[in-house]
Amino acid sequence: MGESFKKKLKSTSFEPYIAFKLLNGDHPFKDQVPEGRIEYRARYKKGGRVAFFNFELAKIMGLITKDHPSQLNPELENQILKSFSLVIINEYDLINRIKIPKDEELPGSFMATRYLQLQHPDKSGRTSGDGRTIWNGTIKSNGVTWDVSSCGTGATRLSPASNINKKYYQTGDPSISYGCGLAEIGEGLETLFFSEVLNKNGFKTERILAIIEFDKGLSINVRAHENLMRPSHFFCHLKQSNYVTLKQVADYYMARQFENGVWQKKNFKTEREKYFFLAKEVAKSFSEVSAKFEDEYIFCWLDWDGDNILMNGGIIDYGSIRQFGLFHSEYRFDDTDRFSTTILEQKKKARYITQCFIQIADYLSTGRKKTLKIFNNHEILDYFDSNFLQCKSHNILQKIGFRKKHADLIISKQPDALKRFRKSFDYFERSKSQRGSYKVADGITRDAIFCMRDILREFPQIYLARQNYLSDDEFIEIIKSTYAKRSDLKLSKERIFQIKEFQISYLELIFLLQKEIKKDFREILLEVIMRSSVINKYERITGDSISHIVQKVQKKKPKLTPDDLYQIASEFSFFQDLNPDRKEKSSKKMISEFKPQKHIMRNLYLIVRDFREGL
Repeated sequence: MGESFKKKLKSTSFEPYIAFKLLNGDHPFKDQVPEGRIEYRARYKKGGRVAFFNFELAKIMGLITKDHPSQLNPELENQILKSFSLVIINEYDLINRIKIPKDEELPGSFMATRYLQLQHPDKSGRTSGDGRTIWNGTIKSNGVTWDVSSCGTGATRLSPASNINKKYYQTGDPSISYGCGLAEIGEGLETLFFSEVLNKNGFKTERILAIIEFDKGLSINVRAHENLMRPSHFFCHLKQSNYVTLKQVADYYMARQFENGVWQKKNFKTEREKYFFLAKEVAKSFSEVSAKFEDEYIFCWLDWDGDNILMNGGIIDYGSIRQFGLFHSEYRFDDTDRFSTTILEQKKKARYITQCFIQIADYLSTGRKKTLKIFNNHEILDYFDSNFLQCKSHNILQKIGFRKKHADLIISKQPDALKRFRKSFDYFERSKSQRGSYKVADGITRDAIFCMRDILREFPQIYLARQNYLSDDEFIEIIKSTYAKRSDLKLSKERIFQIKEFQISYLELIFLLQKEIKKDFREILLEVIMRSSVINKYERITGDSISHIVQKVQKKKPKLTPDDLYQIASEFSFFQDLNPDRKEKSSKKMISEFKPQKHIMRNLYLIVRDFREGL
């Protein structure tokens, strides 16, 4: 918060929730990028109830005080509804002269931003963007500015439905789904549970600040992140060769990153240096996140439009996000008119997005837009490729259980040993069922048959206990998944060789680290075991488990208060925290303030266990 606002807050202590009033539609993007948005007046939407409020996030954002109890009171609930229970007055309303009571109209306006979307026939971003979302504004706390947006606030003219069918829709029109401008509470709950877990595990992601529930399962889902800009916010103006607005978007985004301390402040000597710095940062973020998605089995539908991801590689729009339990690398989502990318294709798309930012950097530097293929061999793409491989190396060593400093040692001094282990690891991870591809409820897939988390967790423990390798049958028994049929598990010569290679190369990494740091072998292996048991926890969420958890919570919903739901989400994310370096005391302190929800939590744990290997 600025100093003047702090003074105002102090002088009006009888208004403890005054910070919410800053979320009134004002946003710097409006002034700095005038062609990057359209604006809507709004009115208060009656009948809403606060179903969830994220007390932890609200404290970080400065919306409530640090010592505020994790409990909703009537004054706070009223303020949440005042700030977020709204619906836009859209084109349909204006054309049809829908009467709106004056006392329901809100002052000011709220923006829907323009960005590129593959679904639009236009393919250039002239008609696309936020189709059912408005931006509530920004809030600043501890030197960090947060964006807040709300999904389900009415049908804008930027939705695919409006442009495909060439008409404006009334908010809530039952003849159209997404284009009706509304959201469902199931969407909000899915984003809540998924994003809280991924945030706890170090992923950059939007988070749910609040869910306002209405009748018939509808909701407004309020989301927050330090910078909600997407690559597609740039790409629409790139496609249109709109130099002025593209430059405004780039300057706006870069200023926020510097102000928030994400990037260290720099004095750029030239425009070229400035915008190629941006391209290099995109290469860094997208090489890292595509490597992490691949190794953590995160399906995020990356495509050329850069619509389903944030500029820093953060996750947005959980309707297109899954985490697989195994390396189901041939799964594709069926979106009616096209199939999605696979996990392995995400790197190619991330690299393409990076190449587009090289094109943008050159365009903004020279004023002349060159064709994309000119940048096919640019040095920043070489950096993307090398950083991707570096991240992959770190990821696999972290999965084994090595500390970062030990992983750095192995990567720098023993790359051949790591390469040998990676080759054996990949053999098992990428093995697929002989069943081949088949249809699932929302797409097509081909089953992976081995669970790598299980062998990484169990092998070092067994070896430490008996100082001997696993037999071929023991190895297969540990690693096989529920998807594997008898025919998938046959011990061919190649498989027998790889079973031995896996164990030998695994232990070679331990021996080589021992040589580098001069520690006892058993001591190193014991530390790896302890860390691996957390990192490779047996119960790990998948997209399937999240779907079933949301169904379970919705069934219990009539009896759950907003405080209950906050507690359940917090406990669940704590249960799924796979960080071996987490501070146990602070986590337990956070949980200790809650009343017991043992029955519900036990059910959720069982769901995660049952679907641990799924899609």
